[in-house]
Amino acid sequence: MRLLIRQFTASITIAAVFLVPAMAWDESQPLSLETAVSLALERHPDIHIAMEQLSELEGKITEVRSGAFPQISLKGYGLRLRDPSILNSSSFDDLPPEFRAALVPRANNMFDVGVSVKQPLYQAGKVRTALNLAEESLEEKKSDRESVLQQLTFMVFQAFHDLLLAEANRDVVRENYSQRQKHLEQARSRFENGVATEVDVLRSEVNVANMEPEIIVADNRIRLARSRLNNLIVVDLETPTEIEGKLEYHPWIVGSLEEIQALSLQRRPTLQAMRHQLQQARLTLSLANAEKKLSVDLDGQVGYTVRSPQNFFDNDYSRWSITANFNLPLFDSGRKAGLIVQATARQRAAEYRLAKYENDVRLEVKQAYDDMQSAAQAISAARLSVSQAERVLEMMQANYQYGAATTLDVMDSQTALAVARNMQILAIYAYEMAKARLRLASGSPILDWEVNK
Repeated sequence: MRLLIRQFTASITIAAVFLVPAMAWDESQPLSLETAVSLALERHPDIHIAMEQLSELEGKITEVRSGAFPQISLKGYGLRLRDPSILNSSSFDDLPPEFRAALVPRANNMFDVGVSVKQPLYQAGKVRTALNLAEESLEEKKSDRESVLQQLTFMVFQAFHDLLLAEANRDVVRENYSQRQKHLEQARSRFENGVATEVDVLRSEVNVANMEPEIIVADNRIRLARSRLNNLIVVDLETPTEIEGKLEYHPWIVGSLEEIQALSLQRRPTLQAMRHQLQQARLTLSLANAEKKLSVDLDGQVGYTVRSPQNFFDNDYSRWSITANFNLPLFDSGRKAGLIVQATARQRAAEYRLAKYENDVRLEVKQAYDDMQSAAQAISAARLSVSQAERVLEMMQANYQYGAATTLDVMDSQTALAVARNMQILAIYAYEMAKARLRLASGSPILDWEVNK
């Protein structure tokens, strides 16, 4: 009953997450991060694969459970034969002639129908252990499914932010291009007024022309990032998907590294799956030990065997039997001992893998934690650099207007501002990705709205 309740609860959960109607999304409207994640969780093949694996394990549980209950079969046959074997008997010639004349083989009909019942009585816990093993496998697949959900959410988060990063970088390139065009106009105006040389104009023209390849590269990066996002939400790669929002810094207040690591060991779906694998190895060892124990089952047969169909259900033609079978292995040339050695080795290997992966998780959490802290500091430094670079560019542009600065000074200021803005963008991107990796490593929800709800 407990298993049935657990299965029913799991089915309701699955239905609530996956069997809802497909989310409507107008491709002409901007796509939010939440909508992108929802679309991926509804459409991506990895989700459907995880669901089919769960269904397979649920069927396995039903199969294993059936071993503890009666197996009932309806059997029968219809036979027509002529058997001359009595004529070929070695003593047939010794019979009286009149008796031999009466023994003429004739074709005969034979019909049989009956019910067979098999019921295990004692299996040394094999069925119960096998059922527990199947349940552990199901729990492992549920943890794997949760891991797939988190991994896919992280992949969508990354693809979405890659597109935001590409768009932000393109905006910086375009703004830099616009600044250089304005300076070119300034240089031409000064040249026409006789206060600047032709070299200033040529340098400014080259400065503008050098930006055009960067714009092309920036646009290509956006197209590639958009195709990656389209692939995850399962739409045509060339769909002109537009996203809403921009690359922003959303600080996440977390506890100490030790607290996050402890949380990771409890909530990480992959670790939970490995713990279920270890329990499966222990149950497999129990099954191997049960192979050398006594087993008892009951076999019953009831039915009718007749020559004429009208004699069916006549008690004179009924047949029945009840057989109690037992089996106690005495010697199998080491087969069961080999099974036990294999199961023991699998259990130890599962223990080693679990211990190793726990250390890997601690390291992964530490790396993401340190990256997030470093990125937060880099954001503060980048903001200051952008503010200073903007002030320097304003001063250089003003000085150039009055002849107190050269074109090279303005170009250097423009380049410095573009570098500073790109560094700020990359710092924000690095923080958001480190935050997502930390949440993924700790088994926490990836999206901000999921964490705060």
